[in-house]
Amino acid sequence: MPQLEEGDYYKSPEGYIVFTKQYHLKRGYCCQNGCKHCPYGFDKKSGRFKK
Repeated sequence: MPQLEEGDYYKSPEGYIVFTKQYHLKRGYCCQNGCKHCPYGFDKKSGRFKK
Protein backbone atom coordinates (compact mmCIF):
# COMPACT_ATOMS: atom_id res chain seq x y z
CA MET A 1 0.00 0.00 0.00
CA PRO A 2 1.49 3.38 -0.99
CA GLN A 3 2.10 5.98 1.69
CA LEU A 4 -0.79 8.45 1.90
CA GLU A 5 -0.15 11.99 0.70
CA GLU A 6 -2.26 15.13 0.40
CA GLY A 7 -4.96 14.60 -2.22
CA ASP A 8 -5.04 10.81 -1.84
CA TYR A 9 -8.20 10.86 0.26
CA TYR A 10 -10.83 12.99 1.94
CA LYS A 11 -13.31 12.41 4.75
CA SER A 12 -16.97 12.09 3.90
CA PRO A 13 -19.58 13.99 5.95
CA GLU A 14 -20.20 10.70 7.78
CA GLY A 15 -16.51 10.50 8.76
CA TYR A 16 -15.39 7.78 6.33
CA ILE A 17 -12.08 7.98 4.48
CA VAL A 18 -12.72 8.09 0.71
CA PHE A 19 -9.78 7.38 -1.59
CA THR A 20 -9.42 9.60 -4.66
CA LYS A 21 -8.54 8.75 -8.25
CA GLN A 22 -4.99 9.95 -7.50
CA TYR A 23 -4.60 7.28 -4.80
CA HIS A 24 -6.06 4.48 -6.93
CA LEU A 25 -3.73 5.27 -9.83
CA LYS A 26 -0.75 5.37 -7.47
CA ARG A 27 -1.77 1.95 -6.08
CA GLY A 28 -1.75 0.64 -9.65
CA TYR A 29 -4.60 -1.89 -9.72
CA CYS A 30 -8.34 -2.26 -9.17
CA CYS A 31 -9.47 -3.95 -5.94
CA GLN A 32 -12.97 -4.62 -7.41
CA ASN A 33 -14.75 -3.26 -4.32
CA GLY A 34 -16.76 -0.65 -6.23
CA CYS A 35 -14.77 2.37 -5.02
CA LYS A 36 -16.44 5.74 -5.59
CA HIS A 37 -13.51 7.21 -7.57
CA CYS A 38 -12.30 4.07 -9.37
CA PRO A 39 -10.32 5.13 -12.47
CA TYR A 40 -10.34 1.56 -13.81
CA GLY A 41 -14.07 1.55 -14.61
CA PHE A 42 -15.13 -1.40 -12.43
CA ASP A 43 -18.90 -1.73 -11.95
CA LYS A 44 -19.65 -3.69 -8.77
CA LYS A 45 -23.26 -4.41 -9.79
CA SER A 46 -22.29 -6.18 -13.02
CA GLY A 47 -18.86 -7.38 -11.88
CA ARG A 48 -17.32 -6.04 -15.09
CA PHE A 49 -15.06 -3.24 -16.23
CA LYS A 50 -16.79 -0.47 -18.20
CA LYS A 51 -13.66 0.82 -19.94
